[in-house]
Amino acid sequence: MRNIKYLFFFLVCAVFILSCASVARRDMLYVNLTDSARFVLLPPCGIEHNMDMAQFMSFEFSGQYHFINAWVIANENGIDMAFFNELGASIGELSYRNGEVRFSSPIFPVAVIRSFRPEYVIADFQLSFFDPILLGNSLKDSGLVLEAKDGSRRILSGGELLIEIRKTSNTVNLVNHLRGYSYTVEGDFYWIQ
Repeated sequence: MRNIKYLFFFLVCAVFILSCASVARRDMLYVNLTDSARFVLLPPCGIEHNMDMAQFMSFEFSGQYHFINAWVIANENGIDMAFFNELGASIGELSYRNGEVRFSSPIFPVAVIRSFRPEYVIADFQLSFFDPILLGNSLKDSGLVLEAKDGSRRILSGGELLIEIRKTSNTVNLVNHLRGYSYTVEGDFYWIQ
């Protein structure tokens, strides 16, 4: 009888341990900055400066250029982005709140939306606009290094430059050397000197 009590106790403990471990992994949102380095998305409270502004974005990927207008609201509660075409028609919305990333669009088919990982947009936003000390600690946990100087940032793996972010008071330019894309965000970034 005593052995059955111990067996039952250990089974209950194992169920609790395995349940907690699976929940923790499932709830962690991350992106792969390299094939082996994961960047776990930071909570919204890590933002360096609150935003509520219009932004103009230009993207370059594989020799193709894309342009988009956005309204971005970002603060300690979350990140919300509404995307518009040149005529002001909505083409999509992206939000990061309560540990969830959501993307919806009236023009993209559901199959395209399902294959799109909006976490990468949030990660690039965080790499550009979140507190450098918080970012540095998170990247260090992934084996990466953040160099921050005069508002600009460089993310390195060993000696290899992965991502370069240059910021001025009206533009933020991100170049992902590893993945081969870049974009420029224009806005009123008055706090960047």
